[in-house]
Amino acid sequence: MNPMMKHITTSLLTGLVAILPIGGLVMTIGYLESSISKSGLYQLSFYFPGLGILLVLMLIYFIGLLLTTFVGKWIWNKIDNILNNLPALGSLYVSLKQILGYGEGKDAIFQQTVLLPAQGGSGMEFGLITNRVNLPDGSEKLIVFIPGSPNPTTGRLIVTQSDAVQITDIPVNATFKLLVAAGKADIKLS
Repeated sequence: MNPMMKHITTSLLTGLVAILPIGGLVMTIGYLESSISKSGLYQLSFYFPGLGILLVLMLIYFIGLLLTTFVGKWIWNKIDNILNNLPALGSLYVSLKQILGYGEGKDAIFQQTVLLPAQGGSGMEFGLITNRVNLPDGSEKLIVFIPGSPNPTTGRLIVTQSDAVQITDIPVNATFKLLVAAGKADIKLS
């Protein structure tokens, strides 16, 4: 390839890679705004473009504000218990909570966060214990999901000795936040 074609190709690809996230954001905001405004919001006398998104952001903020108070936590626990006990949808709700890292205990999809040696031997990786298997000789093996970052829905599953991992005090949902933020979160490693 001649230098001029190489320059043009490189510049086009670089520009495309740079503009894709911005274009995706603009398209998402446009879609959300059109969907929200089609709900009848545009008929209000004080409507302006962006009002739907502003209202959704305010709602999310006030829900977060409410849930950080004692009363809000109590109300959320009551709502959570009601959703857990719904006849058909309760199991779906519980499954979604577990996948997002909010399920706890032995029945949860992810039971505990661990650190284990990274492939290649340099550094440590976060893992999530999904199961514990007792062998006939009395030893225990762990089935550990090692999620990817920043997309923790993909990863690999390994079987390892329980003494090969370092148990952490990091809650599973905090581990997911850390992975999605590509490490830009406050954690305490013990």
